[in-house]
This record gives sequence, C-alpha cells and structure tokens, in this order.
Amino acid sequence: MKSLLRLLMLILFLASPLASAGLVIQITQGSEGALPIAVVPFRWEGKPAPPPPQKIGAIVAADLHRSGYFKPLRESQMLSFPATTTEVDFRDWRALKQENLVIGRVLANGPGGYKVEFKLFDVYKGEQLLGYSFDTTAADLRGVAHHIADLIFETLTGRRGAFATRIAYVVSSGTVKKPRVSLRISDSDGQNSQVILSSKEPIMSPAWSPDGRKLAYVSFENGRPGIWVQEVFSGKREKVASFKGINGAPAWSPDGRFLAMTLSKDGDPDIYVMDLARRKLRRLVHHWAIDTEPSWSPDGRYIVFTSDRGGSPQIYRVPVTGGRTERLTFQNSYNARASYSPDGKMLTFITRVGRNYRIAVMDLARRDVTVLTDGSLDESPSFAPNGSMIIYATNYRGRGVLAAVSTDGRVKQRLALQHGDVRDPVWSPYYK
Repeated sequence: MKSLLRLLMLILFLASPLASAGLVIQITQGSEGALPIAVVPFRWEGKPAPPPPQKIGAIVAADLHRSGYFKPLRESQMLSFPATTTEVDFRDWRALKQENLVIGRVLANGPGGYKVEFKLFDVYKGEQLLGYSFDTTAADLRGVAHHIADLIFETLTGRRGAFATRIAYVVSSGTVKKPRVSLRISDSDGQNSQVILSSKEPIMSPAWSPDGRKLAYVSFENGRPGIWVQEVFSGKREKVASFKGINGAPAWSPDGRFLAMTLSKDGDPDIYVMDLARRKLRRLVHHWAIDTEPSWSPDGRYIVFTSDRGGSPQIYRVPVTGGRTERLTFQNSYNARASYSPDGKMLTFITRVGRNYRIAVMDLARRDVTVLTDGSLDESPSFAPNGSMIIYATNYRGRGVLAAVSTDGRVKQRLALQHGDVRDPVWSPYYK
C-alpha cells in the first residue's frame, strides 16, 4: 500500500503543481477592443404579482461582459429605460456611443410562471437584429437569461455562445481532522451551485460526458482509488474501474462509448481504453515510464497524454488505434495535463516557466506555444465548448480558486468561493 501511495503521489506531481457555494466573479483584465452595448434593465409588467427573483437584464449584461467581447453600459449612465420598440429613441444611444441595444420585459404567465421578451437592435442603423420570447418559471429564469446572452453573442460575433453551459469542480473544506470534499456543478457564471457527491476522501479528475448528462471522476472511497460514472440529474452512479493499483484520469471519447484512463494494474502506469458497454479494456500505451492524463481529440483519432519517458513531464500523442507515439512539447522542462480545443486546432496545458506553473496553448498546425497566465500555481485547464475561454485552477491569497482566460490572453477573470479551496475545474460541453 505504501508503494501505491508513493506512485500515486508521483502521478499527482505530474498532473498538478497545486496541493490543494456559489462562485463570485471578478474581471481582473478586460479587452481594450470590447464592443459597447447597452442592456437596459428588463421591465417587470406583471403587477400586482411580486417581481421575479432574478434581474434578467443584469445577468445578460454580466455574461456579455465576462466574454471580453463586450463592454456593457452602466445603468447609471443610461438616458432612458425603454422596454418596447416604440419607446426606443436611438438618438439617446448614439449620443452614448453604443453600437447595440438590448431591451426586454418580464410578464406574469400563470401561477408561478413568467414570459420573458427581449429585442436586440443595431443602434446606428436603427434596425432590430433579434427578438424572442420565452415561457419559463422562477427556477429557470437564470437559464433563460444565459440563453438570451448566447443568442446575442452569436448574432453579433458569429460564434456560438457558451453562457448556458455548466462547470464542474472539486471543493475541499472542513479541517485536517474532519475533511470534507465535494464534487459540484454550477452555471458557467458560478451560480446555482449543486453538490453532486460529498465525501471525507479525495475526489479528483471530473470529466463530462459528450452529451453533458454524466460525469466520470476518481473517488477514494474505502481508501482506494476507483473510477466512477454518475448521472448528473438522477445521481445514479456506478464504479467502472477499481483494479489493483492506480485507477485515474478518466477521459470520454467524443461518441461517449469509451473511457480512456490511467491504470497500473499490469505494472507501470499506462493509458488504457475501456469499452463502457462491454467493460472491455485495451492497453493503448506500453512503456516503463509514467503515462497519465489522457485526452481525446474531437475527431476521436488521437489521444494526448503526459509522460516522463524523456526525463521530464511532456505531452505526447498516440493514435487511438495504436502505433507510433509522437512528442508534441519541447519548450520548457515541464508540460502536462493537455486537452484539445473543441475544433481540434489547439491544445491547452500546464507549462513551467522558471519556478512558476502557468496555462499555455499550442497551435497544432504551427506548433507555436503561447503562455496565457501569469500565476505561480495554475493548473487543470479546460476549454469552453465554443473555444473562446479556458477555465483553470490557481492560487490566490493562499486559497485555491478558479479563474478563466480568453484564448488570446487578453481577458482574465477570477471566480472565488466564500470558503473552501477549489480545484479540478472542467467546462461542460453543450447539452444534448
């Protein structure tokens, strides 16, 4: 058992330089080229019923701001507060140099129900670009707001929005004598946090299934590592790997039929692929070194992984069918925990710069590497499903927190819990 723990600690060293409720987002660096947009507070027109518990306009504005593509106008600077087309005077918004305008209203729609309407305008052309209405409930108001932000984002940028997606992450709290670890999911803005699993033992390496309905993760229940798959909505779970030695780093294939994982059941830790329907294993990599942290390419043809076979942790690629292994990283002495962008054109990973661990991206066509962050202990990078942002874990004032950075490095934000250390974030795919 001691040898297993030593081996596990070595894998964790390769995997992560970090030791270590709702999330509060702080924009720490914005884009200078952000587009000005006015999102007018959505008017409540359902009196005498009480107003809705969420401020739709504020959520939409916050989403657009977080993307780094937009600079929403402050409510205190607005000259008028229209909610319908006839109330819009484009001269007000041109005077404020706003390129686009969003208006909306919320109406009562039966017992406990709401109707949310919104419109998007091009201020200088004086034209409506978009307009929808949604029937919803109090519980789904935030989801509607995120969906509205997605529609606006796609209309104005040509790129699909990712505000209505979710993130999963691990929170450690409690004390040394009474530790408490929880696996949680939340909206992409950190709100609506829900505990998926709570334990006194370590939980690590959560991974979303391609349809966004399941999570695979490693849990040390009964003091031994095992790989579990859990349905997000029902909570139903099953253990899929609990072999002798290490069971770690699960990664879904793009079609959801297979899990890649790190196992040491046959000796040295290597990459295996499991057919989930038949529980059949295939050893993909066979080497004396430590091979871990597999991740599939979006087209399902390759798996990238971390290995120290060259003397230091570096990123390698191997065809899923087996064959020649190719080393991808040569810059810096430590590169680990790689994952693909949704379009398959980039990798994000941890790289060591001096004594600091930072998030980097590689253009796979040119093999250019760009370091995006400036922290000292940044880890666990994960692309948003539209490829515009990368979420990761870092250390801020002695605590583990989540952060996000745009893929060009121009926009940075920090997501902090009021208590506990946060790590192992992973962004969900689009829900199917």
